[in-house]
Amino acid sequence: MRRVILLFRSPFRLTPPPNPLPDGEEGLVSSSGFLETSRLETSANSPSPSGRGLGGGVNRKGEAHVTRLRTALILIILSLLNTRPAAAQAAPPPDTPQGRFRPTTALVGQLLNYELTFDHDPALEVVFPDSLADFAPFEYVGQTYDPTRTRAGRSRDRAVYRLRTFALDAVQTLALPVLVLRGPADTLRLRPAPARLRLRRTVPPVPARRAARPPVLESDDRLPAIAPAFNYPFWLAGLAGLLLLGAGAATLFRARLRRRYAAYKRRKNHTYFLAQFARHVERFTLSQSATNVERAVTLWKNYLASLETSALSSFTTREMVAFFDDDDDVRRALQTTDRVVYGTLTSDDADDVELAFERLRGFAERRYLLNYEL
Repeated sequence: MRRVILLFRSPFRLTPPPNPLPDGEEGLVSSSGFLETSRLETSANSPSPSGRGLGGGVNRKGEAHVTRLRTALILIILSLLNTRPAAAQAAPPPDTPQGRFRPTTALVGQLLNYELTFDHDPALEVVFPDSLADFAPFEYVGQTYDPTRTRAGRSRDRAVYRLRTFALDAVQTLALPVLVLRGPADTLRLRPAPARLRLRRTVPPVPARRAARPPVLESDDRLPAIAPAFNYPFWLAGLAGLLLLGAGAATLFRARLRRRYAAYKRRKNHTYFLAQFARHVERFTLSQSATNVERAVTLWKNYLASLETSALSSFTTREMVAFFDDDDDVRRALQTTDRVVYGTLTSDDADDVELAFERLRGFAERRYLLNYEL
């Protein structure tokens, strides 16, 4: 007895057709999904109906049935394989960035903005292009970024790139990619749809009948009026030079300048003293009041204190006379004024008081000329 087994894998449970094989053959379906066909022979020497043994018509009928089953199985597998891409295409597409130009038309060399926006999951780590990205055919000028804004579980990143172009193409496109970092060795590059920019031409197109001839160039030698600009470097350099010159002069002539300034202040104070002293004398002449005599003497003491750099204003008459080496004019004038201030003023003392005023004024002028006149 010899048994012939044909095995085929099938994703479905197969059931044998009614009486698929002739008498003497069996069709068995195993629990594992294999189709088994067998044919029993009684003896290799037994005659077959076709007279050809195992290779007769019975084998041809079984092979035809197996071929039909194999074809049906292949068709089922191909149909399953074709449904997988369709299911994948039906899934929602992933988030993609959006790019656009503002404005959508520009002149050659004109600055324009390319706005790149990306709405994504807050858990994603997103990297926008920087100045080293490929902006061709545009040139990079600058950029500004907005902080990430998250609302209702969605994050938005936005960047504006300042660009310009010198290409002469009528329509120019740009699509800057956004990188999504998924790990140390996994990066997803998302590229938006290309943004289109139309170039505005300032020169009208040449008609077809004149295309063979070059255009005629027009000359314009008129100089445009340019407003004068303030030369900051020149004036700053001049100011620095003046400051250096002034500092050098102050260093070289500091002592002499200080003496001259002190002399100027002393002359001004001396002139002021003479004017105020003359006013007190005039008031005394008109009123014959001891108060004006006391005020004139106080003014004289304060002025001499500033000349001598000493506290002469608080000195008594005796101390003043001793300080000035018993000067006769000082002694006589102060004795006369003390008699009038602390005593009784009579009509005979008026002439003595006026003479005392003359002596005090003359002594002050001598001290000024002696010590501080240059």
